[in-house]
Amino acid sequence: MFLINGSEQNTLAVSDRATQFGDGSFTTARIVGGQVKQMTAHIGRLQQACERLAIPFSDWSILEQEMSVMAARQREGVLKTIISRGQGGRGYSGSGCVQPTRIISTSEAPSHYARWKASGAILTLSPVPLGRNPYLAGLKHLNRLEQVLIRSHLEQMDADEALVLDSDGWLTECCAANLFWRCGQDVYTPRLDHAGVNGVMRQFIMAQLAHSPYRVVEVMAPLSALAQADEVLMCNALMPVIPVQRFGDQQWSARELYQFLAPLCESSD
Repeated sequence: MFLINGSEQNTLAVSDRATQFGDGSFTTARIVGGQVKQMTAHIGRLQQACERLAIPFSDWSILEQEMSVMAARQREGVLKTIISRGQGGRGYSGSGCVQPTRIISTSEAPSHYARWKASGAILTLSPVPLGRNPYLAGLKHLNRLEQVLIRSHLEQMDADEALVLDSDGWLTECCAANLFWRCGQDVYTPRLDHAGVNGVMRQFIMAQLAHSPYRVVEVMAPLSALAQADEVLMCNALMPVIPVQRFGDQQWSARELYQFLAPLCESSD
């Protein structure tokens, strides 16, 4: 089901800059009991993206209401919200775009997350690097070709998710998740000021760890850093947190951090 600018339809103008240039941003939220989990955080990330991309969207209360109505219809599943700059001319300039487009859709929850939680996810290394761009880093903008290529390669591998490096070779994230690893009481996560997506669940986990016995550190780390880890986790708004079982010859059986975070992530509002 799609809701475009408040109307139930599945047709978008070909002149919309979402299709012409990927000119917009999106967020993907979990629906539980007919409600959007972490609604405030998802609205916040869209606001941040619109500000960074200079998209003049202001109908935040309407958008939140529409998201709530769509979630109530789905009850359980996934809600995706897109904001584009709207319809415009042929060229790159957005000077004639005065009405941003809002698109809300719902879908079923991914069924494989339950299996990953029970047995742990298996990772592979993607050969597709993420380009470094500090101006767009952290945002979930509509230009997702890197992730499309990462996913295409992953589908040819005997693995659940892919570790992704940036173009300088630093650990950045997974194809559709953020990454954490624990060494004793220290918890590490890649810095995302040059590449990657600063996910809603990543932000939530970092806030929880800041008031815990663990010490969370954002780092620029090579792939080899995982060899020293006692435990590896990945997260996104839908999972919301998953233990990693194996990467290559490395295996992890510890679940200490996962058991600490899982109930907090499940109960997050």
